[in-house]
Amino acid sequence: MSDQPNFLFLITDQHRADWLGCYGHPVLKTPNIDDIAAHGTQFNEFYVAAPVCMPNRASLLTGRMPTVHGLRYNGCNLSASANTFVDVLAAAGYDTAAIGKCHLQAFTGLPSWHAARNPRRLVEEAWKPDECDYSREAPESFTSNERFQAEASYYGFTHLDMVTGHGDRCGGHYGQWFRANVAEWRELWDDANELPHNYTCPQAYRTPVPEELYPTAWVADRTIDYLTSQERLGKPFFAFVSFPDPHHPFNPPGKYWDMYSPDDFELPLPYSEHKNPIPPMRWLEANFRGAGHQLTSQTAMFQDEQAIRESMALTSGMISCIDDNVGRIIAALKESGQFDRTVIIFNSDHGDYLGDYNLLLKGLLTTRGITRVPFIWSDPKNRAAKSTGALASTIDLSATILDRAGLEPYYGIQGRSMLPAIEDNLDHRQELLIEFNDGAPKFGFTEPARVRTLLTRDWRYTIFSGEPWGELYNLSTDPNETNNLWNDSKFFTVRAGLSERLNHHLVRQMDESPRARHLA
Repeated sequence: MSDQPNFLFLITDQHRADWLGCYGHPVLKTPNIDDIAAHGTQFNEFYVAAPVCMPNRASLLTGRMPTVHGLRYNGCNLSASANTFVDVLAAAGYDTAAIGKCHLQAFTGLPSWHAARNPRRLVEEAWKPDECDYSREAPESFTSNERFQAEASYYGFTHLDMVTGHGDRCGGHYGQWFRANVAEWRELWDDANELPHNYTCPQAYRTPVPEELYPTAWVADRTIDYLTSQERLGKPFFAFVSFPDPHHPFNPPGKYWDMYSPDDFELPLPYSEHKNPIPPMRWLEANFRGAGHQLTSQTAMFQDEQAIRESMALTSGMISCIDDNVGRIIAALKESGQFDRTVIIFNSDHGDYLGDYNLLLKGLLTTRGITRVPFIWSDPKNRAAKSTGALASTIDLSATILDRAGLEPYYGIQGRSMLPAIEDNLDHRQELLIEFNDGAPKFGFTEPARVRTLLTRDWRYTIFSGEPWGELYNLSTDPNETNNLWNDSKFFTVRAGLSERLNHHLVRQMDESPRARHLA
């Protein structure tokens, strides 16, 4: 196995593709991530399987869509019986590490909307209870002063340095480390000690936690420790390095707070640009005008121009903080002598509206801002700058990594290897499926929304379960998705054709594993 490459997988949280220098952002500076792209293949049409954290992270690890792997919306757990591509790497002799945010199990400890409202039933679910322990990311696992040690591998990972939560007060191993090593940790985590500022956007918080103690720096420190560890030298490794930023709250530490000014940013796609917004968009605007509130701190919201400019500036600060720490990690990889046999990957779990139609965060509106994410592949076989328009999905990551390692995937994987697109500039997909399942009724819906999107090079077709309206955008003439053609009779034939193609995708959402071992 000595000729197998290492993999350094760098992933950010809630980071849309166009918020990187190499993807053309006019203000934000990301020289270290740009350098990965300058020595690799940059995908310009890479999309998530689901535009929220947990379902898409589970799709990344399993190579399967949410309706197949079962983690359908945030707050569920990826079944302990699920195999991941990391399990395959580990079985092949790879040392496997997860450093940072995993989010394959619930980590807030808070009851769900369903748990708070549904009556107790004699038989609660359609399936008998799963007896596995799903507390590996739960807050109670990290309350002790003793470092929490997992008893076995975690979805294939044998080395864990876990971060749970977001912002400056993350939990997991980071929280344990912070309490044990920072004498003034209570003061640094006290709202009363917020540093002064004049920002008014929701969830803007000027943390007193210094840059070197902030979760982003801690993830980089633990990654550098891992890369320079003598214990695993000689074995190929897969390191999944997951930064919990630039996910809100908006709290870049130290110099990153005022690295960018709100005056540097413009709203390229205000709400007024949309010619015929669908009901949830109108609900969000009306909710804002009527002084409504978010259902939770994670729920998408409508905001005014100043709040969005401030969010853009603070998000840029968090991304620049990540970029500096990516530079530290790459420098350590080079110093370790392993750079020339390591595939470096950069990706994100989903995007953020970040001003599109005056919206922030993410949700059921499957616009490019939350579905299109960065994907860069820098391979020691050919570290040349390339750019591809090949259409690809999060579910393809697993198959691609296993293909590069020379390993066969398990039955039931739905992803396809992107190596032909990377190595031979070939096309990849003609269309792909994006799923969204809400955990509670929001934005005017009376039931949790179920949304399916078919994306092609020229069209986005989105259907909302039970609703007479939907979305149809001609991406070749309307790349910003400002004119919904759903009710335009000139496009009824197009709509019907896309509906049929979406049906074919939905029919394929059957679990092909396990395969029959006997004739009936």
